[in-house]
Amino acid sequence: MSAARTTRSLKRSIAAAATLPLLFGALAACGYGSKSDDTKDSNAAPVASSGAKKLSADEVKIGYFPNLTHATALVGLNQGLFAKELGGTAIKTQTFNAGPSEIEALNAGSIDIGWIGPSPSINGYTKSKSTSLRIISGSASGGVKLVVNPAKIKTLDDLKGKKIATPQLGNTQDVAFLNWIAEKGWKVDAQSGKGDVSVFRTDNKVTPDAYKSGSIDGAWVPEPTASKLVSEGGKVLLDERDLWPDKKFVITNVIVSQKFLSAHPDVVEAVLRGSVNTNAWITANPDKAKAAANAQLKKDTQKALPAEILDPAWASIQVLDDPLAKSLTSEADHAVKAGLLKKPDLAGIYDLTLLNKVLTAAGKPAVDAAGLGRQ
Repeated sequence: MSAARTTRSLKRSIAAAATLPLLFGALAACGYGSKSDDTKDSNAAPVASSGAKKLSADEVKIGYFPNLTHATALVGLNQGLFAKELGGTAIKTQTFNAGPSEIEALNAGSIDIGWIGPSPSINGYTKSKSTSLRIISGSASGGVKLVVNPAKIKTLDDLKGKKIATPQLGNTQDVAFLNWIAEKGWKVDAQSGKGDVSVFRTDNKVTPDAYKSGSIDGAWVPEPTASKLVSEGGKVLLDERDLWPDKKFVITNVIVSQKFLSAHPDVVEAVLRGSVNTNAWITANPDKAKAAANAQLKKDTQKALPAEILDPAWASIQVLDDPLAKSLTSEADHAVKAGLLKKPDLAGIYDLTLLNKVLTAAGKPAVDAAGLGRQ
Protein backbone atom coordinates (compact mmCIF):
# COMPACT_ATOMS: atom_id res chain seq x y z
CA MET A 1 0.00 0.00 0.00
CA SER A 2 1.39 3.47 -0.94
CA ALA A 3 2.20 6.07 1.69
CA ALA A 4 -0.50 8.37 0.28
CA ARG A 5 -3.12 5.64 0.40
CA THR A 6 -2.08 4.71 3.96
CA THR A 7 -2.44 8.34 5.04
CA ARG A 8 -5.86 8.62 3.39
CA SER A 9 -7.03 5.45 5.17
CA LEU A 10 -5.67 6.73 8.44
CA LYS A 11 -7.46 10.03 8.08
CA ARG A 12 -10.72 8.25 7.25
CA SER A 13 -10.31 6.15 10.43
CA ILE A 14 -9.69 9.24 12.51
CA ALA A 15 -12.62 11.08 11.00
CA ALA A 16 -14.95 8.13 11.60
CA ALA A 17 -13.86 7.83 15.23
CA ALA A 18 -14.35 11.55 15.79
CA THR A 19 -17.99 11.46 14.68
CA LEU A 20 -19.30 8.71 16.93
CA PRO A 21 -22.90 9.37 18.09
CA LEU A 22 -23.57 10.82 21.51
CA LEU A 23 -25.52 8.39 23.71
CA PHE A 24 -26.02 9.02 27.43
CA GLY A 25 -23.44 11.74 27.13
CA ALA A 26 -20.26 10.83 25.30
CA LEU A 27 -19.28 8.17 27.80
CA ALA A 28 -22.21 6.07 26.66
CA ALA A 29 -20.94 6.44 23.11
CA CYS A 30 -18.06 4.24 24.13
CA GLY A 31 -20.51 1.80 25.65
CA TYR A 32 -21.84 -1.21 23.84
CA GLY A 33 -20.93 -1.33 20.15
CA SER A 34 -17.98 -3.67 19.71
CA LYS A 35 -16.24 -5.04 16.66
CA SER A 36 -15.29 -8.64 16.14
CA ASP A 37 -11.60 -7.79 16.23
CA ASP A 38 -11.92 -6.09 19.62
CA THR A 39 -11.75 -9.44 21.40
CA LYS A 40 -9.65 -12.55 21.30
CA ASP A 41 -10.54 -15.83 22.90
CA SER A 42 -7.75 -17.78 24.53
CA ASN A 43 -6.42 -20.36 22.09
CA ALA A 44 -5.63 -22.72 24.93
CA ALA A 45 -8.15 -24.87 26.77
CA PRO A 46 -9.24 -23.63 30.20
CA VAL A 47 -6.44 -24.09 32.74
CA ALA A 48 -6.95 -25.78 36.11
CA SER A 49 -4.53 -27.24 38.64
CA SER A 50 -4.38 -30.98 38.10
CA GLY A 51 -5.94 -33.00 40.94
CA ALA A 52 -6.80 -29.89 42.98
CA LYS A 53 -10.14 -29.33 44.66
CA LYS A 54 -12.71 -27.54 42.54
CA LEU A 55 -14.51 -24.49 43.91
CA SER A 56 -18.21 -23.78 43.37
CA ALA A 57 -17.76 -23.12 39.63
CA ASP A 58 -16.21 -25.43 37.03
CA GLU A 59 -14.47 -22.45 35.43
CA VAL A 60 -14.07 -18.70 35.73
CA LYS A 61 -13.91 -16.55 32.60
CA ILE A 62 -11.42 -13.69 32.95
CA GLY A 63 -11.10 -10.69 30.63
CA TYR A 64 -8.24 -8.21 30.32
CA PHE A 65 -6.28 -6.11 27.82
CA PRO A 66 -2.90 -7.20 26.42
CA ASN A 67 -1.57 -3.94 27.85
CA LEU A 68 1.01 -3.14 30.53
CA THR A 69 -1.54 -1.22 32.59
CA HIS A 70 -3.15 -4.65 33.06
CA ALA A 71 0.08 -5.99 34.53
CA THR A 72 -1.67 -7.83 37.37
CA ALA A 73 -3.63 -9.98 34.94
CA LEU A 74 -0.63 -10.52 32.63
CA VAL A 75 1.78 -11.55 35.38
CA GLY A 76 -0.74 -13.50 37.45
CA LEU A 77 -1.72 -15.63 34.47
CA ASN A 78 1.84 -16.09 33.25
CA GLN A 79 3.13 -17.15 36.66
CA GLY A 80 0.16 -19.37 37.52
CA LEU A 81 -0.70 -17.30 40.59
CA PHE A 82 -4.43 -17.26 39.83
CA ALA A 83 -4.47 -20.96 38.97
CA LYS A 84 -2.78 -21.75 42.28
CA GLU A 85 -5.63 -20.12 44.23
CA LEU A 86 -8.41 -21.51 42.05
CA GLY A 87 -7.31 -25.12 42.35
CA GLY A 88 -9.55 -27.35 40.24
CA THR A 89 -11.63 -24.45 38.94
CA ALA A 90 -10.42 -23.78 35.40
CA ILE A 91 -9.48 -20.37 34.01
CA LYS A 92 -10.66 -19.30 30.58
CA THR A 93 -9.28 -16.00 29.29
CA GLN A 94 -10.38 -13.47 26.72
CA THR A 95 -8.48 -10.34 25.69
CA PHE A 96 -9.98 -7.03 24.60
CA ASN A 97 -8.77 -3.90 22.84
CA ALA A 98 -11.54 -1.65 24.17
CA GLY A 99 -13.44 -1.27 27.43
CA PRO A 100 -16.89 -1.13 25.80
CA SER A 101 -16.52 -4.60 24.29
CA GLU A 102 -15.37 -5.98 27.64
CA ILE A 103 -18.43 -4.52 29.37
CA GLU A 104 -20.59 -6.03 26.64
CA ALA A 105 -18.96 -9.41 27.23
CA LEU A 106 -19.54 -9.14 30.98
CA ASN A 107 -23.20 -8.31 30.43
CA ALA A 108 -23.56 -11.26 28.05
CA GLY A 109 -21.90 -13.69 30.46
CA SER A 110 -18.92 -14.25 28.15
CA ILE A 111 -16.65 -13.20 31.01
CA ASP A 112 -17.21 -13.21 34.76
CA ILE A 113 -14.35 -11.03 36.01
CA GLY A 114 -12.39 -8.36 34.16
CA TRP A 115 -9.51 -5.96 34.40
CA ILE A 116 -10.71 -2.66 32.93
CA GLY A 117 -10.42 1.12 33.15
CA PRO A 118 -12.58 3.39 35.32
CA SER A 119 -14.62 5.12 32.60
CA PRO A 120 -16.09 1.89 31.12
CA SER A 121 -16.76 0.71 34.68
CA ILE A 122 -18.71 3.88 35.45
CA ASN A 123 -20.55 3.72 32.15
CA GLY A 124 -21.44 0.04 32.46
CA TYR A 125 -22.69 0.43 36.01
CA THR A 126 -24.75 3.53 35.29
CA LYS A 127 -26.23 2.38 31.99
CA SER A 128 -27.41 -0.88 33.61
CA LYS A 129 -29.06 1.09 36.42
CA SER A 130 -26.57 -0.34 38.92
CA THR A 131 -27.31 -4.00 38.11
CA SER A 132 -24.44 -5.20 35.89
CA LEU A 133 -21.18 -5.05 37.81
CA ARG A 134 -19.26 -4.22 40.96
CA ILE A 135 -15.71 -2.93 41.25
CA ILE A 136 -14.01 -5.37 43.62
CA SER A 137 -10.37 -4.26 43.62
CA GLY A 138 -7.80 -1.86 42.35
CA SER A 139 -5.04 -3.00 40.05
CA ALA A 140 -2.88 -0.16 38.69
CA SER A 141 -2.18 3.55 38.85
CA GLY A 142 -0.30 5.77 36.43
CA GLY A 143 1.02 4.83 33.02
CA VAL A 144 -0.55 7.73 31.07
CA LYS A 145 1.42 10.47 29.32
CA LEU A 146 1.05 13.35 26.90
CA VAL A 147 3.67 12.76 24.18
CA VAL A 148 4.20 15.40 21.48
CA ASN A 149 6.25 16.21 18.41
CA PRO A 150 9.02 18.40 19.91
CA ALA A 151 9.52 20.20 16.60
CA LYS A 152 5.95 21.53 16.76
CA ILE A 153 5.21 21.67 20.48
CA LYS A 154 7.72 22.84 23.07
CA THR A 155 5.46 23.95 25.94
CA LEU A 156 1.97 23.08 27.14
CA ASP A 157 0.69 26.42 25.81
CA ASP A 158 1.82 25.33 22.34
CA LEU A 159 -0.94 22.69 22.30
CA LYS A 160 -3.44 25.35 21.27
CA GLY A 161 -4.26 24.87 17.59
CA LYS A 162 -2.59 21.44 17.43
CA LYS A 163 -3.95 17.95 16.68
CA ILE A 164 -3.80 15.63 19.69
CA ALA A 165 -5.02 12.02 19.80
CA THR A 166 -6.82 10.17 22.57
CA PRO A 167 -7.76 6.46 22.37
CA GLN A 168 -11.55 6.72 22.17
CA LEU A 169 -14.41 9.18 22.53
CA GLY A 170 -15.24 9.34 26.23
CA ASN A 171 -12.59 6.84 27.35
CA THR A 172 -10.50 7.44 30.47
CA GLN A 173 -7.70 9.32 28.70
CA ASP A 174 -10.15 11.32 26.57
CA VAL A 175 -11.94 12.49 29.72
CA ALA A 176 -8.64 13.43 31.37
CA PHE A 177 -7.46 15.43 28.35
CA LEU A 178 -10.77 17.26 27.91
CA ASN A 179 -10.75 18.14 31.60
CA TRP A 180 -7.17 19.44 31.31
CA ILE A 181 -8.17 21.56 28.29
CA ALA A 182 -11.12 23.00 30.23
CA GLU A 183 -8.87 23.89 33.16
CA LYS A 184 -6.63 25.79 30.73
CA GLY A 185 -9.67 27.89 29.83
CA TRP A 186 -9.74 26.57 26.27
CA LYS A 187 -12.87 25.42 24.48
CA VAL A 188 -13.39 22.10 22.68
CA ASP A 189 -16.64 20.52 21.56
CA ALA A 190 -16.51 17.18 23.33
CA GLN A 191 -18.37 15.21 20.69
CA SER A 192 -16.61 16.45 17.56
CA GLY A 193 -13.24 17.19 19.16
CA LYS A 194 -13.12 20.55 17.40
CA GLY A 195 -12.00 23.71 19.15
CA ASP A 196 -8.92 25.41 20.52
CA VAL A 197 -7.25 21.99 20.37
CA SER A 198 -8.27 19.40 17.76
CA VAL A 199 -8.90 16.14 19.60
CA PHE A 200 -8.68 13.06 17.36
CA ARG A 201 -9.96 9.72 18.67
CA THR A 202 -7.71 6.97 17.31
CA ASP A 203 -7.13 3.35 18.31
CA ASN A 204 -3.87 2.95 20.23
CA LYS A 205 -2.71 0.51 17.55
CA VAL A 206 -3.06 3.25 14.92
CA THR A 207 -1.69 6.20 16.91
CA PRO A 208 2.06 5.59 16.28
CA ASP A 209 1.44 5.48 12.51
CA ALA A 210 -0.69 8.62 12.74
CA TYR A 211 2.16 10.32 14.56
CA LYS A 212 4.76 9.20 12.00
CA SER A 213 2.60 10.40 9.10
CA GLY A 214 2.08 13.82 10.68
CA SER A 215 -1.70 13.35 10.93
CA ILE A 216 -1.43 14.17 14.65
CA ASP A 217 1.00 16.33 16.61
CA GLY A 218 0.86 14.30 19.79
CA ALA A 219 -1.29 12.04 21.96
CA TRP A 220 -2.60 11.65 25.52
CA VAL A 221 -2.28 7.87 25.81
CA PRO A 222 -1.57 4.94 28.15
CA GLU A 223 1.49 2.72 28.11
CA PRO A 224 3.01 1.20 26.10
CA THR A 225 1.64 3.51 23.36
CA ALA A 226 3.26 6.53 25.02
CA SER A 227 6.70 4.90 24.98
CA LYS A 228 6.15 3.74 21.39
CA LEU A 229 5.66 7.39 20.43
CA VAL A 230 8.82 8.35 22.30
CA SER A 231 10.70 5.70 20.32
CA GLU A 232 9.47 7.46 17.18
CA GLY A 233 10.99 10.76 18.31
CA GLY A 234 8.19 12.06 20.52
CA LYS A 235 8.78 13.86 23.81
CA VAL A 236 6.88 13.39 27.07
CA LEU A 237 5.44 16.82 27.82
CA LEU A 238 3.24 15.77 30.74
CA ASP A 239 2.91 12.71 32.96
CA GLU A 240 -0.70 12.47 34.19
CA ARG A 241 0.54 11.37 37.61
CA ASP A 242 1.61 14.98 38.18
CA LEU A 243 -2.03 16.12 38.04
CA TRP A 244 -3.25 13.91 40.91
CA PRO A 245 -2.86 14.00 44.71
CA ASP A 246 0.05 11.78 45.77
CA LYS A 247 0.56 11.12 42.04
CA LYS A 248 -1.99 8.29 42.18
CA PHE A 249 -5.12 7.73 40.11
CA VAL A 250 -6.92 4.59 39.02
CA ILE A 251 -6.05 3.46 35.51
CA THR A 252 -7.14 -0.17 35.94
CA ASN A 253 -9.55 -1.79 38.38
CA VAL A 254 -11.15 -5.23 38.69
CA ILE A 255 -14.87 -5.74 38.02
CA VAL A 256 -17.15 -8.73 38.43
CA SER A 257 -20.62 -9.51 37.20
CA GLN A 258 -23.06 -9.14 40.08
CA LYS A 259 -24.66 -12.45 39.09
CA PHE A 260 -21.33 -14.29 39.29
CA LEU A 261 -20.39 -12.60 42.56
CA SER A 262 -23.67 -13.70 44.13
CA ALA A 263 -23.42 -17.27 42.84
CA HIS A 264 -19.69 -17.91 43.34
CA PRO A 265 -18.17 -15.71 46.06
CA ASP A 266 -15.54 -18.39 46.80
CA VAL A 267 -14.28 -18.18 43.21
CA VAL A 268 -14.20 -14.39 43.32
CA GLU A 269 -12.30 -14.51 46.60
CA ALA A 270 -9.77 -16.93 45.09
CA VAL A 271 -9.21 -14.59 42.11
CA LEU A 272 -8.72 -11.69 44.51
CA ARG A 273 -6.16 -13.70 46.52
CA GLY A 274 -4.38 -14.33 43.24
CA SER A 275 -4.51 -10.62 42.43
CA VAL A 276 -3.17 -9.53 45.83
CA ASN A 277 -0.43 -12.16 45.70
CA THR A 278 0.47 -11.14 42.15
CA ASN A 279 0.77 -7.48 43.07
CA ALA A 280 3.00 -8.40 46.02
CA TRP A 281 5.18 -10.56 43.75
CA ILE A 282 5.45 -7.78 41.15
CA THR A 283 6.52 -5.30 43.83
CA ALA A 284 9.12 -7.70 45.25
CA ASN A 285 10.41 -8.87 41.85
CA PRO A 286 10.07 -5.96 39.41
CA ASP A 287 12.51 -7.24 36.78
CA LYS A 288 11.15 -10.80 36.78
CA ALA A 289 7.62 -9.40 36.71
CA LYS A 290 8.42 -7.16 33.76
CA ALA A 291 9.76 -10.16 31.87
CA ALA A 292 6.68 -12.21 32.79
CA ALA A 293 4.34 -9.46 31.59
CA ASN A 294 6.21 -9.24 28.30
CA ALA A 295 6.09 -13.02 27.90
CA GLN A 296 2.32 -12.96 28.35
CA LEU A 297 2.04 -10.09 25.87
CA LYS A 298 3.94 -12.18 23.34
CA LYS A 299 1.60 -15.11 23.99
CA ASP A 300 -1.48 -12.93 23.59
CA THR A 301 -0.36 -10.79 20.64
CA GLN A 302 2.48 -12.82 19.10
CA LYS A 303 4.77 -9.85 19.65
CA ALA A 304 6.87 -8.89 22.67
CA LEU A 305 7.85 -5.30 23.41
CA PRO A 306 11.48 -4.24 22.78
CA ALA A 307 13.44 -3.00 25.79
CA GLU A 308 13.40 0.64 24.67
CA ILE A 309 9.61 0.60 24.93
CA LEU A 310 9.11 -1.93 27.72
CA ASP A 311 11.49 -0.40 30.27
CA PRO A 312 10.14 3.19 30.45
CA ALA A 313 6.55 2.00 30.16
CA TRP A 314 6.92 -0.46 33.02
CA ALA A 315 8.60 2.13 35.24
CA SER A 316 5.63 4.48 35.01
CA ILE A 317 3.02 1.98 36.23
CA GLN A 318 2.33 1.13 39.88
CA VAL A 319 0.37 -2.00 40.74
CA LEU A 320 -1.82 -1.80 43.85
CA ASP A 321 -4.80 -3.37 45.57
CA ASP A 322 -6.44 -0.10 46.60
CA PRO A 323 -9.08 0.91 44.02
CA LEU A 324 -8.33 4.60 44.69
CA ALA A 325 -12.06 5.26 44.89
CA LYS A 326 -11.71 9.01 45.36
CA SER A 327 -10.00 9.28 41.99
CA LEU A 328 -12.87 7.36 40.36
CA THR A 329 -15.27 9.95 41.75
CA SER A 330 -13.04 12.72 40.38
CA GLU A 331 -12.93 11.09 36.96
CA ALA A 332 -16.73 10.93 36.89
CA ASP A 333 -16.86 14.60 37.88
CA HIS A 334 -14.42 15.45 35.08
CA ALA A 335 -16.69 13.72 32.56
CA VAL A 336 -19.69 15.67 33.83
CA LYS A 337 -17.74 18.93 33.71
CA ALA A 338 -16.69 18.27 30.12
CA GLY A 339 -20.30 17.63 29.12
CA LEU A 340 -19.66 13.96 28.44
CA LEU A 341 -21.87 12.49 31.13
CA LYS A 342 -24.94 13.31 33.15
CA LYS A 343 -24.27 13.30 36.87
CA PRO A 344 -24.10 9.56 37.68
CA ASP A 345 -25.32 7.80 40.80
CA LEU A 346 -22.34 5.62 41.73
CA ALA A 347 -23.66 4.46 45.10
CA GLY A 348 -22.87 0.77 45.47
CA ILE A 349 -20.45 0.55 42.55
CA TYR A 350 -17.84 -0.93 44.92
CA ASP A 351 -18.03 -4.17 46.87
CA LEU A 352 -14.70 -4.47 48.66
CA THR A 353 -15.86 -7.04 51.22
CA LEU A 354 -13.92 -9.97 49.78
CA LEU A 355 -10.86 -7.88 48.96
CA ASN A 356 -10.66 -6.60 52.53
CA LYS A 357 -11.09 -10.17 53.80
CA VAL A 358 -8.11 -11.23 51.66
CA LEU A 359 -6.03 -8.20 52.69
CA THR A 360 -6.73 -8.74 56.39
CA ALA A 361 -5.75 -12.40 56.13
CA ALA A 362 -2.49 -11.32 54.48
CA GLY A 363 -1.77 -8.81 57.24
CA LYS A 364 -2.39 -5.83 54.98
CA PRO A 365 -4.56 -2.78 55.73
CA ALA A 366 -8.13 -2.66 54.47
CA VAL A 367 -9.05 -0.27 51.66
CA ASP A 368 -11.88 2.24 51.41
CA ALA A 369 -14.71 2.74 48.92
CA ALA A 370 -14.97 6.52 49.51
CA GLY A 371 -18.65 6.20 50.44
CA LEU A 372 -19.52 4.28 47.26
CA GLY A 373 -19.50 0.80 48.76
CA ARG A 374 -22.38 -1.62 48.62
CA GLN A 375 -24.67 -1.11 51.60
